[in-house]
Amino acid sequence: MNTGDTAFMLIATAMVMLMTPGLALFYGGMVRSKNVLSTLLQSFICLGVVTILWVLFGYSMAFGTDVGGLVGGLDYLFLRGVGLEPLEGSTIPHLLFCAFQLMFAVITPALITGAFAERIKFSAFLLFTILWTSLVYFPVCHWVWGGGWISNHGGLDFAGGTVIHINSGAAALVAALIIGKRKGWGREAIHPHNLGMTLLGAGILWFGWFGFNAGSALAADGIAVNAFMVTQVAAACAALSWLLAEWLFQGKPTVLGAASGAVAGLVAITPGAGFVSPMAAIAIGLVGGVLCYFAVLAKNRLGYDDALDVVGVHGIGGLWGALATGLFASLAVNPGGADGLFFGNAGLLMVQVVDAGATILYSAIASFIILKAIDLLIGLRVEPDDEVQGLDLAQHSEMGYTL
Repeated sequence: MNTGDTAFMLIATAMVMLMTPGLALFYGGMVRSKNVLSTLLQSFICLGVVTILWVLFGYSMAFGTDVGGLVGGLDYLFLRGVGLEPLEGSTIPHLLFCAFQLMFAVITPALITGAFAERIKFSAFLLFTILWTSLVYFPVCHWVWGGGWISNHGGLDFAGGTVIHINSGAAALVAALIIGKRKGWGREAIHPHNLGMTLLGAGILWFGWFGFNAGSALAADGIAVNAFMVTQVAAACAALSWLLAEWLFQGKPTVLGAASGAVAGLVAITPGAGFVSPMAAIAIGLVGGVLCYFAVLAKNRLGYDDALDVVGVHGIGGLWGALATGLFASLAVNPGGADGLFFGNAGLLMVQVVDAGATILYSAIASFIILKAIDLLIGLRVEPDDEVQGLDLAQHSEMGYTL
């Protein structure tokens, strides 16, 4: 046991926990005022729902003894055997690693909520969160980090580009298509009600992301320092490139563009944070910001209502990050990783393509089945009159603002 590493990981875990309330603010500012509380609650309550799932069986499904490369066994059911002894191969308590990974599990279903904001029943959302987290997140986490098939064939995902962002992005696209467009979408203006709240949320996410990426080193070492620095560089570059792209193509730079660009850069660097250099992070961030900007614009032409741009930012940003890891990864940065295409190893890029494709396919199919089942069972969408009134009053009998 190393007390310095343990202290570092306690702080990193708390920082990642703060990201979910930060996401709530980021999303909450982008919806109309009549839906602000329902949007905040959908992210915040994941802290409660997913924590219970994790300690009962989720940690065991994700990190238990491998079963066929697909899921973990029942070794850690009810956290049996997860104590204060050091995690094998690390210098931190096993229970601390469990807590750190819990915060990743919490924020992933919260990310999906942006796709169906302003129109889903709260009961349907809760059931979706329970089923999707159990049947999609836990197995995919095992594939990558728990000894499953992706980790066994050399795929690299330092802090969750595949597990979290590609996974949630695929589910978000399916959810937006199945639940349908918001009433009036494409025919009347639907504007964010509080971009100051969104910018505050983006700032909290940026802060927490240092725990997200640097903490994934599981030690206060050089890999963590590199992950910290490339996180800052990529976020900064993407915020600027998104802002410049919309300034060029739409005539004016916006607060929403800067906030969205920063998050896009954070998403893009996540899978490679422990494997790429700061100079590579510049390229990853610059491309990520522009790529995600155009992906968000494309939703209008493609005709799907991803309310808060989960697909464009997290899905496309995560996919670019996974592929960029296959391009820019270097053994000089992390001897425990691999060289990418630009360092003579084209095989890694092919591995990253396969991993991303398999995750998209599994998440999309499973999400489709889960959503269809919920729709048949209790219905997904609120009544039209409730949608016009706003979910805050219709679903929760509360108002975000009394003016």
